[in-house]
Amino acid sequence: MLHPFDDPDRVYQVLVNEKQQHSLWPRDVRVPAGWSPVFGPDTREACVGYVEAHWTEMRPASVRAAR
Repeated sequence: MLHPFDDPDRVYQVLVNEKQQHSLWPRDVRVPAGWSPVFGPDTREACVGYVEAHWTEMRPASVRAAR
């Protein structure tokens, strides 16, 4: 049995928090407080592609702003 976050056959969405960090999230799992959907629902592959294209700076927004 695959972990729900690793199952390639599930439907996913991409979430973002206030620090502009991204998370791949199964569509049927409740979105945690402080996170908002920004892409999906779609395949795991499409969601991973979105994250790779849009989350190019891994440092939290607060750290980037402090520079």
